[in-house]
Amino acid sequence: MAKALYGYVGGPSPEHAHEVAVLRRRIGDLENEVLRLKAENDGLLARLAETAHDGDLAELLESAAR
Repeated sequence: MAKALYGYVGGPSPEHAHEVAVLRRRIGDLENEVLRLKAENDGLLARLAETAHDGDLAELLESAAR
């Protein structure tokens, strides 16, 4: 039964294995991009907080950072 659900006895085809590898690389690239964007965003929020003199704006920035 499990073999039937899997598709066939031979296991994944070389094309399927290649596609999985490409997708895993793409996922890694996207995860790195998310980390880079988060770091950039944190830096921008910090710079904005340094220039903010209004207490309401500082509270807004704190809530946006969460």
